[in-house]
Amino acid sequence: MIRSAVLLSITLALAACGLAPSAPPPSGPEAAPSPPATAVKSPSVDAGEAPPSTGLISCETQLGVGPARTLADQCRNVSPATRPPCNIANSCALIRDEIARGCGLLGDDAARAGCAVDPRGAEGAADVVRRYYEALNARDYATAYSQWRADGEGSGKTFADFSAGFAHTRSTVVTLGSAGDVEGAAGSLYVTIPVTVDAVLDDGTRQRFKGSYDLRRVNGVDGATPEQLRWKLASATLKSAD
Repeated sequence: MIRSAVLLSITLALAACGLAPSAPPPSGPEAAPSPPATAVKSPSVDAGEAPPSTGLISCETQLGVGPARTLADQCRNVSPATRPPCNIANSCALIRDEIARGCGLLGDDAARAGCAVDPRGAEGAADVVRRYYEALNARDYATAYSQWRADGEGSGKTFADFSAGFAHTRSTVVTLGSAGDVEGAAGSLYVTIPVTVDAVLDDGTRQRFKGSYDLRRVNGVDGATPEQLRWKLASATLKSAD
């Protein structure tokens, strides 16, 4: 994800998402954020259709046919969509994202439907960070982008710039620390997830970054939509640990 020639926007969490290939690694907070980004949603693919993404690594490739089908079956069990993206031709991250969405809508019935994690608790927030990096590794940049608040606008990047920032990244591995306490303010909930990110570039260069992600969701206020009740990446602070 992260070239040595890469600058992440700390204030808007570009420290962990859109690394520009012409700038050095971050050493502290940046100044003004990038212009507002164009909203891009994750693709929804019906059964039998190939996902419209060049270079995307399918869940079937990532996990193998059996485990991928098991994940897709779980997805179909909880997804309310008429054309759910519960297809092994999609990335595992997209399928897991739909599972999290469906489990969040089920409320008290979530456990009976096989939802092991409460998507609105701190572990649900940690899963957002995991899905983010899983999507990046699958080159499913649409799903990764959608993990940021406001359909990606929280990244401070357009979708095109966001995707281009990972053009020379071979792989990333994220290690999560213990989530902080969930705190509330002005109708919203916030939680911080510490991370260590190890990246490998196309030329074999290895890099390590340490820091944290801040996630936010609405606190069940009147009129809140199901999407607003989901955890989203709000900002991040990552520094080179090489």
